[in-house]
Amino acid sequence: MTGAETLDIARDGIWVLIVVSAPMMIVGLVVGVVIALFQALTQIQEMTLVFVPKIIAIFFTMMIVLPFLGATMAGYMDRVVDLIILGG
Repeated sequence: MTGAETLDIARDGIWVLIVVSAPMMIVGLVVGVVIALFQALTQIQEMTLVFVPKIIAIFFTMMIVLPFLGATMAGYMDRVVDLIILGG
């Protein structure tokens, strides 16, 4: 296996990491902005108010996109295993 092939595998791994983590990160960002806007509009400055809704929203998002996440990671692992078996 050449250095270029190794870098391709690493690049694909980083891309899979981004694709798998993006739905939860986006939902966490949106929920955080909405709660921050709510806090700014109502003058409620409770620091712990953000955590519970974010955790719940990220949990539900993870349950919804779990089949997609599993398929994405399994597809990447299949490509890596095929490269290992074929020797590059």
